[in-house]
Amino acid sequence: QVQLVESGGGLVQAGGSLRLSCAVSGGTFSSYTMGWFRQAPGKEREFVSSIRWRPGTTYYADSVKGRFTISGDNAKNTVYLQLNSLKPEDTAVYFCAAGLTLRALDQHDYAYWGQGTQVTVSS
Repeated sequence: QVQLVESGGGLVQAGGSLRLSCAVSGGTFSSYTMGWFRQAPGKEREFVSSIRWRPGTTYYADSVKGRFTISGDNAKNTVYLQLNSLKPEDTAVYFCAAGLTLRALDQHDYAYWGQGTQVTVSS
């Protein structure tokens, strides 16, 4: 059973940065498509970014393209999401997910989910 544990969220001012981590256990992250989603209060969960280690494919939502970067560390079996130039509208709970679909842009493509980490951006 794959388990995902997110960390790294917090409170940051607009323009600031955070790095979210997703520690993977019970499986090797490079065997899955790893995704990040977020959910703001009163809104639906939305896709943020995903990575498929082989063949090294990444995807980003238009709203975060150029500001967020997804990456992975095989040795630590951990996936990261670097959040730069944060905006108040980035405030949400960020979730890490793992799935087997190669191009997984929808939450239904993912079978395993973490508990989420809160990111709050103040103006």
